[in-house]
Amino acid sequence: MRRVILMAVLALALPLAAFATSQVDYRDSGGTLVGTSSGMSLTGAMIEGYGPAGSPPTKQGNLGTLSFTTGTLLSGSLDGKTGIATFANAGSSFTITGTGVPSFTGTFDGPVTWSMITLHNGTHNYTLTGTVSGTLGNFATAGSTVQLTINTGHGFFNGSTLISSGDTNVLVPEPGTLGLLGTGLVGIAGLVRRKLKMS
Repeated sequence: MRRVILMAVLALALPLAAFATSQVDYRDSGGTLVGTSSGMSLTGAMIEGYGPAGSPPTKQGNLGTLSFTTGTLLSGSLDGKTGIATFANAGSSFTITGTGVPSFTGTFDGPVTWSMITLHNGTHNYTLTGTVSGTLGNFATAGSTVQLTINTGHGFFNGSTLISSGDTNVLVPEPGTLGLLGTGLVGIAGLVRRKLKMS
């Protein structure tokens, strides 16, 4: 009986291991970012790199596209003169359509920020940052994105700009952990079956 109780406790603990994750990084460039008080939208960005986060991409080339829309402007200004602008996540979308890499479909799950940095030479760079959640393949997952604009010179953002580069990191469950979970559950089922036959 003690063994059955121990196996039951193990069975309850194993699903916790299924939440172990790793991160993958989608790197994009190009595309046009358009912004109004109704929100920001990016179209035409190309996925050019894919691989483990923090490492050089394991795949490079035209690997798909990235597009998104945010909710409406909540605070701040689009030109950045009055500080960081914040957009709502309601009504947002975030899509990576992969060709040779996994696709991701989701939404922003928190406020999206749009900030300006004035460089030492007086020119301006803008950065859009947000967290996302959705599905990667068959798995529900979450991540974050940072999109850096092309330098706008001494002028300010006027409603449309090109993206210089972007990074989207997405958490994914580790397949090895899921395999261990499945193997453990099969083993427990065998032990329970054996115990029931002996009774």
